[in-house]
Amino acid sequence: MSNMAKRDYYEVLGVPREADEDAIKKSYRKLAMKFHPDRNPDDKSAEGKFKEVKEAYEILTDSGKRAAYDRFGHAGVDQQQAAGAGAGFGSFSDAFGDIFGDIFGGGNRGGGRSGVYRGADLRYDMEITLEQAARGTETKIRIPSTESCTACHGSGAKPGTQPKTCPTCNGAGQVRVSQGFFSIQQTCPACHGGGKVNADPCTACHGAGRLKTQKTLSVKIPAGVDEGDRIRLTGEGEPGVNGGPPGDLYVQMKVKEHAVFQREGNDLHCEMPVSFTIAALGGEIELPTLDGSAQIRIPAETQSGKTFRLRGKGIKGLRAAQPGDLFCHVVIETPINLTDRQRELLREFEALTTKGGEQHNPRSKSWVDRVRTFFAG
Repeated sequence: MSNMAKRDYYEVLGVPREADEDAIKKSYRKLAMKFHPDRNPDDKSAEGKFKEVKEAYEILTDSGKRAAYDRFGHAGVDQQQAAGAGAGFGSFSDAFGDIFGDIFGGGNRGGGRSGVYRGADLRYDMEITLEQAARGTETKIRIPSTESCTACHGSGAKPGTQPKTCPTCNGAGQVRVSQGFFSIQQTCPACHGGGKVNADPCTACHGAGRLKTQKTLSVKIPAGVDEGDRIRLTGEGEPGVNGGPPGDLYVQMKVKEHAVFQREGNDLHCEMPVSFTIAALGGEIELPTLDGSAQIRIPAETQSGKTFRLRGKGIKGLRAAQPGDLFCHVVIETPINLTDRQRELLREFEALTTKGGEQHNPRSKSWVDRVRTFFAG
């Protein structure tokens, strides 16, 4: 098929030019299943369409070839390689090996057939105080870890012996498992992808090549972290397999509940109990902040629910230019454990304020009027 006769690869697969690899794979899987010769025996038209679909798929899933094709069209793609890709179609299951290998863990990521894999990432939940979150701190943690076995130097084989090629996968590290129409490639269960097995395993590590241990790490927590923030310690996760790079350790922040403050973003909130007398007559109240204590002037006739704002007394978040504010919410405290004399004075006070009516209790008068209107309606 000449370049002039070839259809656009995106048109062949029925995907837009900006389609990502997942969309291309999904379309290819659908079309390859439809046109594969194993499902269309003696149908030359289906065979030709399958070759066309397979060629388009192999070009568009190769980043280099796709870039050349996007820029120069068919002329920008190596003709021999493209032709070779479309000439043979193999078995029905081979057409889907790369796709279903990813799904069932048989892909080549991190090393594939060589058995070289990146170590797994780990997570450590760290509980810190609100003060530590606001100011930052440095602390040490102990986590479970693994290290190379010193007896066998990580080979897993008894000293003086060598690992042998795995007879199950013949050293490939992967095997094919048939499931209906499909032959799925997955990690070899005998050698776990390493391609080798130990006929005489090391007695110190029982053939694993690694030993469980504990390690101590220093963690620097920056000022302003919040609940759910993570700190990555590169290379402190599980070791890689067969020389692969280690994973990372993610330290996730959990902030303890504070006795006084509640955090909302970079702002802090607190309830401020105020006595009945100070609320009525006014006065000063001392309250704590994360930077020490502060004085708040309570004006006379302050009502419950009144909020006072102290600018800059909150927390400066990780990505904030300025610290947040502290919001103090007034809660009028009702006196308890009263003496007879105190009760007598309060009753006298109540009688005087009630006699004054709306002058002393405007909110109560307004509320009573609304209730009467409600029931009258």
